[in-house]
Amino acid sequence: MSPHLMNTYAPAPVAFVRGEGAWLWDEDGKRYLDAISGLGVCALGHAHPAIADVISKQASTLIHTGNLFRIPWQEKLAEKLAGITQTERVFFGNSGAEAIECALKIVRAIGHEKGIDNPGVIVMEHSFHGRTMAALSATGSRKVQAGFEPLVSGFIRAPFNDVEAIETISEHSHDVTAIMLEPIQGEAGIRVPDPGYLEKLRSICDENGWMLIVDEIQSGLCRTGRWYAHQHEDVLPDILTTAKALANGLPIGACAARGAAAEALSPGRHGSTFGGNPLVSRTACTVLDLMRSEDIAGRARQSGDFMLDAFRNRLDSTPVVREIRGKGLMIGIELDAEANHLKKAALEKGVLLNITRDTVIRLLPPLIIDREQAEQIVDVVCSLVEELA
Repeated sequence: MSPHLMNTYAPAPVAFVRGEGAWLWDEDGKRYLDAISGLGVCALGHAHPAIADVISKQASTLIHTGNLFRIPWQEKLAEKLAGITQTERVFFGNSGAEAIECALKIVRAIGHEKGIDNPGVIVMEHSFHGRTMAALSATGSRKVQAGFEPLVSGFIRAPFNDVEAIETISEHSHDVTAIMLEPIQGEAGIRVPDPGYLEKLRSICDENGWMLIVDEIQSGLCRTGRWYAHQHEDVLPDILTTAKALANGLPIGACAARGAAAEALSPGRHGSTFGGNPLVSRTACTVLDLMRSEDIAGRARQSGDFMLDAFRNRLDSTPVVREIRGKGLMIGIELDAEANHLKKAALEKGVLLNITRDTVIRLLPPLIIDREQAEQIVDVVCSLVEELA
């Protein structure tokens, strides 16, 4: 690692120089099967020809103008996203964390309009929303927050998947303006709530005049077998944040809103220098078109069902396995032992995987993987777990 890079990562001693579909090649020509897709970013795989082509065309035409002028590709992208999410207006930034910051500014603005001096947001334990100051303050992880105090105030913590806890808060707190949560917790180890959980939270928000914010940065864009994970239930959030796979590798984040939340911001109250520029917006439009035309949600659902069944059939009786969970191609295998060393072991076997919370194997493979690639991931992961047991 270069001594000129800030010490914010501890990268594995491998550098990739080429990608194609679900495969990556390192400097020595060794091939690896990517089961994390850049932490859920390259959902359509690496070097997708249609995406590469549109990036090349737009880069040779116009990359950036700034939001002082109309950006037609940004307008087209907003229309596509609004249709998919049943929202009305979209703000574009450069990352998921920026989308979260926008969402929090919206609910604070609405809270102040209601005469609430300190608008509060209910957030979940073990959640992850990003590393900017408000986003990490909302995050339910002391590991992420430690050393960056004083944190941004105004967050009320509740256990994930616990409706009664939210109801108790509603009875005792009068400054709440919103609930914010991941429909499936990613960094926490792919935690899937009980059926009906989001519907109950929607009802509580409606009863109390709160906003419902769903953080779909990791779970969105066909990852779980629907466009967005909350769509597995009959729920409409007031605000949705999305990023990661939206431009398949180019930096973009979006905050989509409906109703009062869509009207809360006016010129001068929020902005982004690079957000939604022509290059990234046109690329994101292409990504959404490809996801629709190639039924990427359906492919993710089928591949995910196959992999979950295969993992359970092979590992359910393995003593070291605590739980296998997931939806679509968002899969977690929780172990009762520390598992960080499995990343290196998998790398040696030619598969890239991730460990979260020290004990959970997290798999976020490209949504375009075929059956043979899915079988290879299952076989390598199962062999590592069996060796550990």
